[in-house]
Amino acid sequence: MAQNLTFYQEIADAFLQADQMATGLPQYLGFRITGFEPGKLFAEMEVRPELLTPIGNMHGGVVAAFCDHMLGTVCYPHMPTGYWAATTEFKLNLTAPISRGVVKAVASVMVMTRSTAVIRIDMENEGRAVCCAQGTCLLRAPK
Repeated sequence: MAQNLTFYQEIADAFLQADQMATGLPQYLGFRITGFEPGKLFAEMEVRPELLTPIGNMHGGVVAAFCDHMLGTVCYPHMPTGYWAATTEFKLNLTAPISRGVVKAVASVMVMTRSTAVIRIDMENEGRAVCCAQGTCLLRAPK
């Protein structure tokens, strides 16, 4: 994990409260933020039938969307109010199929500068690793 990160607990708390009122894709896919700590974001999503492919496994695009959502979100408690984060790239390794239960994920800030952050995401389902991902976010001050 990245060292010496400033952590704004009030921003983390605001994200946890706002998560109760999620809209758009995070709401539809059922992403839930379950906690923050310095350098980490914890989240989960329930596996639902409408998120599965015809052969019964969660679509890789759903997993990718979950990763993308977490990439930016983990940055916010480490940036001053008004800053924003945008994913510039990410790669994921899908290591096992997901067909039921709950997907749990941890996003960890590996490196964070004033303008970029590198984040690692690890996902598990039913006690096994199902995805590991790494991505970069662009960090910007308000205009």
